[in-house]
Amino acid sequence: MEHRPPALVRQHYEVERELADRLRGASREQRRTLYRSLYNELYQRVPHHPQLVRKSSAELTQQALAPPLRLLRPYLRPDTTLLEIGPGDCALSLALAERIRQVYGLDVSDEITHRVSLPSNFKLILSDGTSVPLPAESVDVAFSNQLMEHLHPDDALEQLEGIWRALRPGGVYICVTPNRLNGPHDISRHFDSVATGFHLKEYTVGELSRLLRKVGFRKVQALLGRRGVCLPAPVAPLIAGEAILGLLPPGPRRALGRTLPCRGLLGIRLLGTK
Repeated sequence: MEHRPPALVRQHYEVERELADRLRGASREQRRTLYRSLYNELYQRVPHHPQLVRKSSAELTQQALAPPLRLLRPYLRPDTTLLEIGPGDCALSLALAERIRQVYGLDVSDEITHRVSLPSNFKLILSDGTSVPLPAESVDVAFSNQLMEHLHPDDALEQLEGIWRALRPGGVYICVTPNRLNGPHDISRHFDSVATGFHLKEYTVGELSRLLRKVGFRKVQALLGRRGVCLPAPVAPLIAGEAILGLLPPGPRRALGRTLPCRGLLGIRLLGTK
C-alpha cells in the first residue's frame, strides 16, 4: 500500500520511468555499467524510496523479513552456503548469516548498504547486472526476491545460467517474483496498465518455468502454501490457470487477479533443483 503523498509518488514515477527507459533502450554492453549507475541515481534522486525508508525502520525491516525467512527455512542447515541475488539493504542476508556458514549477496549497487556493519561470513559482490562471479558448484541455495522482473529480458537467461553454474548438484534456486497477469507491480501501477518503471519484464509461472528448464534445472516446482508453510507442488495446474485468466480483457483480468485467492496463486515462488 502506498503511504506517500501523491506528489512524491509522481516524482518517484517520473524519475524511475526516465531511468528505466534509458536501460530498456541500451545495448547489451551499455547495460553492463548502466544497471549500477542508474540504481544509484534512483536512490539519490528519490530519497523517500520505500527501500530506503524500510532500511531506517527496524519494525518495517522485521515485517519484510518474516515471509522469506519462513520460505527459506526448510532448505537451510548450519553448513549451508547461500547466494542472495539482489539483496537490496541486505537485511535478509545479514539475518541468515547468523544461522548458516556463508552468505553471498550479489547486487548492482552498494548505495543502500553504506555504513552497514557486515559479519565475517557475509560478502557483498557487485555485479554488472547479469554475471554471477562465483566459483562453479560453490553454492547450496540461491534466492532472489523481487529481482527477476528488474532484469532486461535479454539478460535474464544469462543470469539464470550463472546461478545454475554456481549451484552444487542437487542445489536449489528459489525465485520469488510478481506475476504480470495481475500487474504492473512497480511504481507505474499507479499510472500505467503495463510496467514502465524498473520492472523491465514481469513474468508468468509458465514463462519463468520454461526459462529455468532451458538453462538446465532438472526439476521446477511451485512453492504453495499459507500461514508460513510452503510445500513444493507441480507447476502444470498454475500454468493452466494462467492460460484461462489470460483470456480475459486486461481490466477484468487484473481485478480478478488482485483478489485474495488469486493473489496467493499468482504470486510466483518457483523452486528449481539442479
